Amino acid sequence: MVDAKGDWNKAHNCAQAQEDAIGAWVHAYLHRKEGDMSNAGGWYRRAGKTAAEGALEREWETIAAALLV
Repeated sequence: MVDAKGDWNKAHNCAQAQEDAIGAWVHAYLHRKEGDMSNAGGWYRRAGKTAAEGALEREWETIAAALLV
């Protein structure tokens, strides 16, 4: 993921451009990472997910695993 390479803006633009539940989930994660929980909450709802509360790294691992299925 581009975010892992330190380019949050590029990662955000990519997630925003993907107009499905996976894109919304990644979008939520990115806003959570920046500390914008209000914005993240809306994206979690669009993704059909409960807002994550654990470690960011764990959430990213969960997202990545879901993408690899």
